[in-house]
Amino acid sequence: MTIDWQKEVDARKDALLEDLQNLLRINSERDDSKVTPDAPFGPGPVAGLKHMLAYGERDGFVVKNVDNYAGHIEYGEGDETLGIFGHMDVVPAGDGWDTDPYEPVIKDGKIFARGSSDDKGPSMAAYYALRIIKDLGVPLSKKVRFVVGSDEESGWGDMDYYFKHEETPDFGFSPDAEFPIINGEKGNVSLYARFGGSSEGEYGLESFNAGLRENMVPGTATAVITVPTAEAAEKMQGAFSVFVDEEPISGELEANGTTVTIKVVGKGAHGASPQSGINAATFLAVFLNNYGFAGAAKEFIQVAATLVHEDFYGEKLGVAFEDAKMGKLTMNAGLFVFKKDAEEGNFMSLNFRYPKGTTAADLETGVKSTAGAIGAEIVQGGRNQEPHYVPADDPLVETLLQVYEDHTGQKGHEQIIGGGTYGRLLKRGVAYGAMFPGYTDTMHQANEFMALDDLFRATAIYADAIYRLAK
Repeated sequence: MTIDWQKEVDARKDALLEDLQNLLRINSERDDSKVTPDAPFGPGPVAGLKHMLAYGERDGFVVKNVDNYAGHIEYGEGDETLGIFGHMDVVPAGDGWDTDPYEPVIKDGKIFARGSSDDKGPSMAAYYALRIIKDLGVPLSKKVRFVVGSDEESGWGDMDYYFKHEETPDFGFSPDAEFPIINGEKGNVSLYARFGGSSEGEYGLESFNAGLRENMVPGTATAVITVPTAEAAEKMQGAFSVFVDEEPISGELEANGTTVTIKVVGKGAHGASPQSGINAATFLAVFLNNYGFAGAAKEFIQVAATLVHEDFYGEKLGVAFEDAKMGKLTMNAGLFVFKKDAEEGNFMSLNFRYPKGTTAADLETGVKSTAGAIGAEIVQGGRNQEPHYVPADDPLVETLLQVYEDHTGQKGHEQIIGGGTYGRLLKRGVAYGAMFPGYTDTMHQANEFMALDDLFRATAIYADAIYRLAK
């Protein structure tokens, strides 16, 4: 059967774009303060989930909502199941947007909104690919299940729950990365450096806050401190002006008597590529490390300034590691919380993307020997996802690369990333698009966008891929 997949996509462009815009208008950030039995990750993620599943119902698919954790849209019959995994939750919008992050804007051939590239845009491309298959009545020998998640950006509690209640697909892909393919993903684990005890000193750290998620580079950071005299505050103001001029940041310092508030602005980025951002928190710590703090405050600032600052590959923390195939370990410090004299709760998060050959236990041991020596208590937080790899000669990988080559004329090749996708949920699972080589990565950043040409081209690739994998 010969089908002009791009022609089929072109006939549905307007409908696809309208559905995507309506989906992007939903603020589907996780909000633990509003969790209920009917909204396990807050009202936003479940609203996004229900909205996506409603498209499936409208278009005549078999649809199931699994207790508002996740759901699926299903087509076809067969002994094997091809799984496609997307997610409706998004990271917090944060600051720095030129437009409302939840009112999509189309400009210069791009659609701007939170979730446009991660992962509502790619998910809509995959959904419309499946819709084309259904519209054309293409015969398949396998079942196709589009699984819709709602907690990918946080703890993956959606998939934990889903797979306790639903069968696991035999193989599949997630449209949540880039072409030509991602058939390997580094391990992913977070360690927390905690600080407690008194902080009485010449200078006092009243509070220090930065970051929105472990997997985001903090774009802003704010500290409130007390200084010995108004003259000391004035001198600090002068020193901060020099610091900002010399470093790749902006910021402001406001003095009110002996109380000083400092805000630093860097550049947010995806935590899987911390070197592409400018961590406002660690730059603020570098500045504060010149002053006479004591106790827990001193330890907090010193760890951030001397061990964590620009330690993208874990060298200062003593955990650097590189694998010939998977590349270097990376580290992102995403969350910073400090409140004066808090008995507990003062911490910074260190998110590691690690290759085969090292382990979470190795990382914990290493960080204890460095940050622990300064006074931090090191504990593991959340889940540990071990490295994942599907061989290049697996028929799944070979087929997807062939589809990519046929549609683009470019040679396909395997890739391994630090990012984590739902592709790793399956032993034979990969990530596949929807970003093309040379794209501008705005995931987890302000002014996130997806190019419309890429959106429509990816849809055609997904339709052909589903057909070849499930025919």
